[in-house]
Amino acid sequence: MRKIKSFLPAVLLIIFCLYPVALFAAEESAVFAGGCFWCLEHDLENLQGVINVYSGYSGGKNNNPTYRNHSGHKEVVLVEFDSNKISYEKLLRSYWRNIDPLDDKGQFCDKGDSYMTVIFTDNKYQKSAAELSFKKAADELSLSAEEIRVQIKPRSKFWIAESYHQNYAKNNNLKYNFYRYSCGRDKRLIEIWNDKAGGFAPWD
Repeated sequence: MRKIKSFLPAVLLIIFCLYPVALFAAEESAVFAGGCFWCLEHDLENLQGVINVYSGYSGGKNNNPTYRNHSGHKEVVLVEFDSNKISYEKLLRSYWRNIDPLDDKGQFCDKGDSYMTVIFTDNKYQKSAAELSFKKAADELSLSAEEIRVQIKPRSKFWIAESYHQNYAKNNNLKYNFYRYSCGRDKRLIEIWNDKAGGFAPWD
């Protein structure tokens, strides 16, 4: 028994060296509002380290919101990610580069309260990171804080959207691409972020 115990530290060290992520997996989640949830889901779901992205509603008071009745709620995405593979800060950069932070009426061709931009934070770390990203985005765009329309709010209950909204871009490729093009989303992103549009390159 003593021999077994004496070997345990060495065995654990070897396992840690070979499989550090498996031993210390760190699945976290983040919630972002950035206009049409179909688009934001599509933009974030293929990032390495992202496990799942779900479209839904959050930020309002009414229970069980639906697509036809989600007054007070924002269209949001819930991003589940492995923080050993992608940091929250990198997710934030990708979020910013996929929205129009100057629009105070919605996003692209979608206007109204449910399409406003919000970073919903879950704890002090996320709040601090979100506030820093806000400052970095303003500095990169050479704008004042007052010109940036993205809000930072405490996270509230996430309500998953109807099943036909999940993976909409993959399941309805032609309709989605037509909608995205006609909405002018990518054109506007390039106008704002230039060659960083849609990506997660470090801040200037």
